[in-house]
Amino acid sequence: MAEINRLVWEKGDFGAVAPMVWDVGEVVLGHVGVEQGERVLDVACGTGNAAIRAAQRGGTVTGLDIVPALLDQGRALAAEAGVEVEFVEGDAEDLPFEDASFDVVLSTFGCMFVPDHMRAASEIARVLRPDGRIGIASWTPEGLTGQFNKITASYMPPPEGFQPPILWGSEDHVRELFAGTGLDLEFAREDTKIMAFDSAEEGVSLMETKFGPVVTAKQALEPEGKWEALRAEMVAFFDEHRDDGVEYLLVTGTKRG
Repeated sequence: MAEINRLVWEKGDFGAVAPMVWDVGEVVLGHVGVEQGERVLDVACGTGNAAIRAAQRGGTVTGLDIVPALLDQGRALAAEAGVEVEFVEGDAEDLPFEDASFDVVLSTFGCMFVPDHMRAASEIARVLRPDGRIGIASWTPEGLTGQFNKITASYMPPPEGFQPPILWGSEDHVRELFAGTGLDLEFAREDTKIMAFDSAEEGVSLMETKFGPVVTAKQALEPEGKWEALRAEMVAFFDEHRDDGVEYLLVTGTKRG
């Protein structure tokens, strides 16, 4: 499953999409905080949304992702920002770090896309030291991203046994994932305007050419003659909600000593 996940994200160019959610990294860091010299891990870091912010606050930061191209983009952005981040290729289901290695573990719309939710949560808790902190942002099922996913799923149902990433935006699901890990969790709901394009056509064009899951859907549906119908629904959805905020769940927590 990890290999399939990597191939999906390699089909697009998430670096072109990442600026849409760049502000969320700052929100996460504002809730969690990073002190000078604290060891920080950004799981499924993409191009370094949270990792770079953590380094700017004085953290000793590692960003991990399964897609090498995103890590290269992250290195360039970190250099541009004048900070040091160690970017490491790796699987969030099998983090290549010792137990209790980090003071802070972050993930901004990252670990939610890991196929095995329970395994990802277990790994996050494992590498976090006692009294360490987490900060995780995930889209909610009730928000616009959840609604958008329902549209795409009506054309391309997920395979049997698939855990929708959007479940990470459910408080009950996250509590279940971290049950028994020693983490005391808190939840807050925030929103960001990721659909504020000049036109709905501009937004859908970006998604179908740069956002891996939508690129994958297009490649699968075009031969079946279904893509144009889905695309028309996407354009209508973007047009209706261009000025609306998109809700996400912010999970913070501390690991009991």
